[in-house]
Amino acid sequence: MARIKVRKGMPSVQLDKATFAARLRQRFYDPAFAPLKGEIGRIIDAAWDSYDDSRKSPRTRPAGPGYADPRYALSDEWRAARDAVRAAERRQKSATSRSRILLINGSPRSDQTCPGEISKSFRLIEIAEAIFGREKGFEVERLDLSRQTSEFGIQIHPCKGCVSTAMPLCHWPCSCYPNHSLGQTNDWMNEIYPMWMAAHGVMIVTPVHWYQAPTEGQGH
Repeated sequence: MARIKVRKGMPSVQLDKATFAARLRQRFYDPAFAPLKGEIGRIIDAAWDSYDDSRKSPRTRPAGPGYADPRYALSDEWRAARDAVRAAERRQKSATSRSRILLINGSPRSDQTCPGEISKSFRLIEIAEAIFGREKGFEVERLDLSRQTSEFGIQIHPCKGCVSTAMPLCHWPCSCYPNHSLGQTNDWMNEIYPMWMAAHGVMIVTPVHWYQAPTEGQGH
């Protein structure tokens, strides 16, 4: 096998502890956290230890049979995401399952936060859901991407383009996240992957913002 030359040269993004602590403290800006200053300090110390040690996946188990290296420390969270995808695939392929339509609202606008008004895309999704609901043998699942802008803890981390370096680096489901050392957690895609796998048809309703489709949900 030919030797591979890995190209490097980008500037370091490693933080010192003072900068790391200052950024993390911003999450506790609300005065309600003031009485918890000591506890927050201990949380920052623990988070720094994870960051400084680059513990991306702090909970792992040996991969086991079926992998090139059965002893590889496989992330528990990735394993759970993979199992959910496989279960959804079994439902999709089952001869007894009803035809499942995944309806996707691609608008970031919500009446739960600014601008405080329901989007036309969401209203069209409701119309489509009612139409599909009247058909026998169909079931509908809704994916509302506006939740990213209005619901706490909902986020889709961006694709890092691993496949552009080498195809084997891109895993299904994505193994780039969560990355606990960098605070890149709660990736909503781990819930969305099974929705896609279980669907027999997908309908996307998206608005046009400034002459193009919005980037809402255009992650990995």
